[in-house]
Amino acid sequence: MRPIFQPRLVNGPFGDPALFVDILFERRALLFDLGDIAAVPPRKLLRTSHVFVSHAHMDHFVGFDRLLRTCLGRHRPLALYGPERFIEQVEHKLAAFTWNLVENYAADLELTAHEVTAEGGLRRASFNSRERFARRDLAPLATGHGRLLVEPAFEVRCAVLDHRTPCLAFAVQEAVHVNVWRNRLADLGIEPGPWLREAKHAILAGAGDDTVVVARALGGDAQRPITLGTLRSQALQVVPGQKLAYVTDAAHHAGNVQRIVELAEAADLFFIESTFLDADAADATRKAHLTARQAGAIAAAARASVLVPFHFSPRYAGREDELRAEAQAAFGGIVA
Repeated sequence: MRPIFQPRLVNGPFGDPALFVDILFERRALLFDLGDIAAVPPRKLLRTSHVFVSHAHMDHFVGFDRLLRTCLGRHRPLALYGPERFIEQVEHKLAAFTWNLVENYAADLELTAHEVTAEGGLRRASFNSRERFARRDLAPLATGHGRLLVEPAFEVRCAVLDHRTPCLAFAVQEAVHVNVWRNRLADLGIEPGPWLREAKHAILAGAGDDTVVVARALGGDAQRPITLGTLRSQALQVVPGQKLAYVTDAAHHAGNVQRIVELAEAADLFFIESTFLDADAADATRKAHLTARQAGAIAAAARASVLVPFHFSPRYAGREDELRAEAQAAFGGIVA
């Protein structure tokens, strides 16, 4: 199975937190945290449709300006999510610039900022370049078990953690995954092409077996109608979808641990901060971060498949293996 989510830590384990997640076949991406994103090429940033910010400490939010500059003039709107006060923080960022000539851009850029409230709701405000990014408050939404974004192909949920300020952790879950057996397509006299994306979308939307899609005939440009039922029975396999979890900047206490474990339950890839070695647990407590051992134990409790530790303190430069070893010893599974 080729996973739909293609994640990459933009700055490795020691740099600013930023996880870029390409979505296979969708020509778009998600971004978790906005640390320094200079290493992401503009063509990739332009694929970003949704940005999920854990909190607005500088190393998690300094990349906002670069993202804004790259996206000015593009047609696709941009949605951002963060904890309480996030809308105000986005508003202040935008207000720091002069926009008297922004109408010269060929397209208007629409930003929608969402903030998760203490009660679990979702406040919203829009900022449009046509209006020089003046704030327009929108009707609030209910998150429903922390759900921030729900689409046919996947959903993104959050949990509010304590970092001595509200800090969001995120999980992105694919609805189902559709495997394609290319040799069996050939047996049906058809070959892969853009039509497969439409077929997968129809399956995700719950279309019945008698739904007809137009495939590409084998060895040419001719079209061939075929039902989803035939594809399902002979060339496609629907399996449970992939799950990623992303957790950073969390104090180690029972409340946080419980919320993280519930959010990251059975994650295929679990990105979790492992900022300090356990010998420096007092520093971790003082700074409201996790040690590598604590991160590994949390990943084990969540029954994650693969642990990806990151957000290492720069004090451990040259000692990365120690952090990974400590996390692995507590986790007992695969550490990427």
